[in-house]
Amino acid sequence: MRHVVGLVVTVTLLGGAVPLRAQQAAGPAPYVEELPGAGRPIDFAATAARRQRLMDRLGDGIVLIPAARGRNLEQDYIQDNDFRQHNTFFYFTQLESPNAWLVMNARSAGPDTVVLLLPDRDPRQERWTGPKLGPGADAARLTGIPVVLSATKLDSVLGAAEARRVPTYAPLDRTTLQEAVVQRLRADTTRVVRDVRPVADSLRLVKDDAELAALRRAIAITTDAHREVMRGARPGMFEYELEALLEAAFRRRGADRVGFPSIVGSGFNATTLHYDVNRRQTRPGDLVVVDIGAEYGYHTADVTRTIPVGGAFTPRQRAIYDLVLATQQTAMDSVRPGMTVAQLNALARAYMREHSAGLCAPQTCDAYFIHGLSHWLGMDVHDVGDYRTPFAPGMVLTVEPGIYLPAESLGVRIEDDVLVTATGYELLSSGAPRAAQEIERLMQQPAEASVRRGQR
Repeated sequence: MRHVVGLVVTVTLLGGAVPLRAQQAAGPAPYVEELPGAGRPIDFAATAARRQRLMDRLGDGIVLIPAARGRNLEQDYIQDNDFRQHNTFFYFTQLESPNAWLVMNARSAGPDTVVLLLPDRDPRQERWTGPKLGPGADAARLTGIPVVLSATKLDSVLGAAEARRVPTYAPLDRTTLQEAVVQRLRADTTRVVRDVRPVADSLRLVKDDAELAALRRAIAITTDAHREVMRGARPGMFEYELEALLEAAFRRRGADRVGFPSIVGSGFNATTLHYDVNRRQTRPGDLVVVDIGAEYGYHTADVTRTIPVGGAFTPRQRAIYDLVLATQQTAMDSVRPGMTVAQLNALARAYMREHSAGLCAPQTCDAYFIHGLSHWLGMDVHDVGDYRTPFAPGMVLTVEPGIYLPAESLGVRIEDDVLVTATGYELLSSGAPRAAQEIERLMQQPAEASVRRGQR
């Protein structure tokens, strides 16, 4: 159970009541080496390179990026971790510290400077929350940022930077606009305050090695979870039982959280794109759309498979499934540098239309393909970036055609995560079976063999 920080609580110790505050250590708890970045070490080279690319793009300017604030157990509905860092702050720091600030002083001539400002440590509060990273030499060593000051110095750091009279950049989103310092800057008619998000977001389109490593891990966890659902699915199971199988697989393999609410839609629910109630009991003959993504290191997968809960597709289901799969493969085979999402979407729809063969008569099946084919993937499941941008090596996107026939309670979606390479693409989510016969083969394995092969 979580408790409210700051209450004076008494406990019985050796027959006497002693205030809890009196038992707390006088000094701060020792640092945990993995504390700074999502419980993992920070890749100094990656974060430094990201900050430098941003400053190079901006020229002369001040960049002010706030960290997220912790949520309040008494005021918010907290159903996972009580803190998740803002993506922009994490991208440039890989740091999980609430109420922190990153200030970058970019110069077109002369050296750029970076200052990290952290809240001072509070030994009393850390008895409730665990050790926190505070300003000083240890923080500089653990984050790779040489200047780490107390967050109480923010005004003086900004004051010195503002003396240059250059534009100030901040992520002008809903949460940042609530920060008092940002409101003050925007109210000052002598200052130019611009949104840093368009430039920062464009940097996230092409993934560096650290981002790709996190994405590969998130996707591998997700495809393993798909295999567990395929092995465990049986008619009569509730959708939430399948959800429990896959999310347990996430946790066993080290996922930080789900990247988005898991979609497990059976029967008619398979035709609802963002169904996530997951309460229906499956029936023999149902197809189940399983659209899931584990998050690892602040990067999320997004992989969808459609499975027959009884282990075998009907001829009608198989025909629709094979058309969706062939449409997806045609689109993936067209992924290469210079292509765009719009062009890929048009190719996929044309293929589905030309190969419908009366399956969705009196219309062609593309009339029942009711969503876009692709979206960027990264720190967000629908990641930032301009969809008009031509593909370049290092970009990651989904390819996810579908056909949804509500009158038949028949929905099929197949979604995979694709990395653009210099010569084409790499299928990152190949660990989950895609072909109908491969899915059936896995689902029809004897239960004992399935469990044994699924052990890690």
